[in-house]
Amino acid sequence: MVSVMSRDAERFSEVGRGPLSRWSAVVYWALVIEGLVVLTSLPGLVLLLLLDRSAGNAPLFALAAVPLGPSLAAAVFAWRQWLATPAGDRDLTPARHYLRGYRLNWRDVLQWWVPTLVLLAVLDINAAGGGPFALVAVLLGVAVLAWAGNALVLSSVFAFRTRDVARLAAYYLAAKPGSGLGVVALVVIGGGIAVLATDWLLLLLLSVLVLLLVRNAGPVIADAKERFVRHDPS
Repeated sequence: MVSVMSRDAERFSEVGRGPLSRWSAVVYWALVIEGLVVLTSLPGLVLLLLLDRSAGNAPLFALAAVPLGPSLAAAVFAWRQWLATPAGDRDLTPARHYLRGYRLNWRDVLQWWVPTLVLLAVLDINAAGGGPFALVAVLLGVAVLAWAGNALVLSSVFAFRTRDVARLAAYYLAAKPGSGLGVVALVVIGGGIAVLATDWLLLLLLSVLVLLLVRNAGPVIADAKERFVRHDPS
């Protein structure tokens, strides 16, 4: 009995039982993850904030966004750890989970993130040019963004090969269309914040948006874990 009580006391030593303690822990995780995303992608973020929103700058936007891929993947990994851990077992070390996710995933993420940015830059230039292909370019861009959201979650949570990530991300656009639509909704929200408010506000909300992305991808994660892996590598 004493040992059981000791284990329970240790379990609740970092995140308390009450709702205030748990909400405080969520805020703490969000702030730490936000700071780490900014820190690990700082050069690119500075360039993104300084560039004018014009199609001519699309290649520069793509270049500036390269460091953001591994940073977002690490944030996905950390938030997945939070959501997958029972409330009573959660800790207050988000930096440890973030840095582990960055170390494990940065190389794999860049293998599909860089080509995706190049493709989006090409589509952006074509969409801005007008003509009959403009609408097609916009629709393709939306599909690529939805695919990229699935790919970001799959490559961050599971140890899939790059070609398998690409195939599964496309597969889940049809198999779990709600998740893809959720990604598009988050992109629209993010774009709306940047246009109607300021890029700085979007930057400050990146951690929250990643949390929403991970929650939105719950059906994709659960199905992939059940059908395509023997155990959860996270």
